[in-house]
Amino acid sequence: DSKLPLSLRSNLLDLFSQIEREFENLYIENLELRREIETLNDRLAAEGQTFEGADLAKGALKTKASHSTSQLSQKLKTTYKASTSKIVSSFKATTSRAVCQLVKEYVGHRDGIWDLSVTRTQPVVLGTASADHSAMLWSIETGKCLLKYMGHQGSGRVRNLFYPFISASSTASGDQTAHIWRYMVQLPTPQPVADISQTPCEDDVDFSDKDEADGEAEGPNDCPSIRVATTTLRSHQGVVIAADWLVGGKQVVTASWDRAANLYDVETSELVHSLTGHDQELTHCCTHPTQRLVVTSSRDTTFRLWDFRDPSIHSVNVFQGHTDTVTSAVFTVGDNVVSGSDDRTVKVWDLKNMRSPIATIRTDSAVNRISVSVNQKIIALPHDNRQVRLFDMSGVRLARLPRSNRQGHRRMVCCSTWCEDNTTCNLFTCGFDRQAIGWNINIPALLQEK
Repeated sequence: DSKLPLSLRSNLLDLFSQIEREFENLYIENLELRREIETLNDRLAAEGQTFEGADLAKGALKTKASHSTSQLSQKLKTTYKASTSKIVSSFKATTSRAVCQLVKEYVGHRDGIWDLSVTRTQPVVLGTASADHSAMLWSIETGKCLLKYMGHQGSGRVRNLFYPFISASSTASGDQTAHIWRYMVQLPTPQPVADISQTPCEDDVDFSDKDEADGEAEGPNDCPSIRVATTTLRSHQGVVIAADWLVGGKQVVTASWDRAANLYDVETSELVHSLTGHDQELTHCCTHPTQRLVVTSSRDTTFRLWDFRDPSIHSVNVFQGHTDTVTSAVFTVGDNVVSGSDDRTVKVWDLKNMRSPIATIRTDSAVNRISVSVNQKIIALPHDNRQVRLFDMSGVRLARLPRSNRQGHRRMVCCSTWCEDNTTCNLFTCGFDRQAIGWNINIPALLQEK
């Protein structure tokens, strides 16, 4: 009797079943803990009866019990102090070698920002894509909105990626299409940047979200807009979740909830090939910066590597190292792939030996769309818990970006992207607090005591 479409209804049922499984696991753990507590209580009670019944050995038993209790207490204290000292020393080490500054906030979207990227050609601008059905181009230096694209009709995310050679962008949306649209922007005159005091990366004062704006953000009124796409790419049967340009700039790869990734010819907008093999919805796709390789990630806990140098275009390998949804998998300039997952881990893989990861990063929150800096290969991890952490390729944590009631993200952080050549901001993040943030990361200081 449901009025919902079958695909949407099945997705909702799947999500609810996952929630039910999580609660069931918590309930089982709770029962086991209760049993252990009852067993310990029974044991303590039995020891107490023994002490009361043995009059002659009462003093000796008390001394022995006191001695064992003292030993246990001392062991706990020693372990606690050691672990605390280790945590504090790691905080101090990170603070001493890493300086991160929040430089600019880009505010104007009326809903959460799913994705962002930076142009690969001049003029260099920041692009954001939001659940408010729009994509915006921003001046990095001034934070001013330069252009707004409003050509998508469907609900859900709009993903924004820039054309590598000319002023054009591709967006993917919940309306089951990907759009390519050309733009022309003129950068405003940069204003003097305010002197922002350096903030250590471990500033982790966690205040309440009372300063979170509940009302709609005021969009830029004087921002010009585009409402018609230059090219519309169709053929997906579900939400188009991601898009990327293949090296050479003549083809685009899209990923969809219909479990397929499609390869399109940009000039003719024709479907060249459909990449199938995943068992569940796709979450991301990424192309290699210099080779005709594509990696697709999925909710089926795997990601696949596709070789477009081969005319048959087949899946080269299936990576199966995660235990939950793979939210993104990205290439580095070399021969590595870095994958992030809802299982709270990030794994680094070598394309020459793909049987097992060469490094595993374990975190305390689900990881969203990661990015890797080109020159220093620093991994930026955006988390569900509003944190953004930086790691190197060997899994060593370098920094955590500051987050408090005064700065940083106040909701889930969805995406990160590097722009190392920009002197103002070299790292950008966005999230469900409807803002993108530009950071200046002191990379030499970050790597000084690595």
